Amino acid sequence: MIYKILLVGLMATFEIYVAIGTGMAFNLSSTVLFLTTVTGGIIGVFVAAFLGDKIRSFILKYKKPKPAKPSNKDKLMMRLWEKFGVVGVGFLGTFIVGAPISIGIGYGFGIQPKRLVNWCLLAVILRCFVFSFFFNYVKNLL
Repeated sequence: MIYKILLVGLMATFEIYVAIGTGMAFNLSSTVLFLTTVTGGIIGVFVAAFLGDKIRSFILKYKKPKPAKPSNKDKLMMRLWEKFGVVGVGFLGTFIVGAPISIGIGYGFGIQPKRLVNWCLLAVILRCFVFSFFFNYVKNLL
């Protein structure tokens, strides 16, 4: 049982959706699944935040300057950033693509790490709660 919980927690550091599905396949209760995925998700946020700063500084050391004219893709990303801001990148991004990717995108936009991590943590806790209990409820219906 402890190996199942550790595996689900390890998976949650990278992707919570996969961890919740695995926990349901292991027949973990919704409470244990919630606590395990929240713990793994929170660890994943802090690891991504710590490594994100190191990776960003490494890339900036060897990065060549960009051309002055932005592409259409860059313009779209900037419009999304301007419309949703930190909440969009930290909170909505965590729901859509996961916390590590959301933190990487946020670092690319130059968001303060403390604000970004706070929104990602809130999204991880809410996402784990909603999906662990919702999917367990749906599983019990079937």
